[in-house]
Amino acid sequence: MEISYNESMMEEEKVKIGGSYRIHCYKHNGKVIRSSEDTIILDETDDYLVCANNMVKIAESDGRSYTTKELAILFFYKKHWFNVIAQLKSFGLFYYCNLASPYIIDEDIIKYIDYDLDLRVYPDGGYRVLDKNEYKYHKKVMNYPETIDLILKKELKYLIEMKKNNQGHFNKDLIKYYYKRYQEIIDSVPKA
Repeated sequence: MEISYNESMMEEEKVKIGGSYRIHCYKHNGKVIRSSEDTIILDETDDYLVCANNMVKIAESDGRSYTTKELAILFFYKKHWFNVIAQLKSFGLFYYCNLASPYIIDEDIIKYIDYDLDLRVYPDGGYRVLDKNEYKYHKKVMNYPETIDLILKKELKYLIEMKKNNQGHFNKDLIKYYYKRYQEIIDSVPKA
């Protein structure tokens, strides 16, 4: 699927650290399948955008909605085909990694295309690849191009290697750093 960008999206939008953004998750066919609000921008590097949210409402396209139960640190990559949610649960640090297109920002919305496959990482270091059947089904129904299939397989392998080596977002010290940054931003907001 070709993502159509208007001119304002072609220029790299400057994000506001501490700003509140929404997230829209699309499928390959262009339909929004999930959205959330109140995600705070913590940092932007040459490689990724880091956000955090806590007990945020998630709305699904089928009408269901729920509120997350814990603080999450989110990494959206500029060149890699995945994004990562580090979930700081009371019983350990979990990761939920979505195989997805690199993100774009359109005004105050972070947008990406979800490609079904997920990597779940547990506090003990174990991991599982999820939703393989969903990926096969959508690949056929939505006619994923062979190039996307190749990219996703390569990116999944890279993501697993990062996990095995505790690199990047899998480095617990990096998560602690962004947790502290989130607390500083939240504490600096005047109380109403």
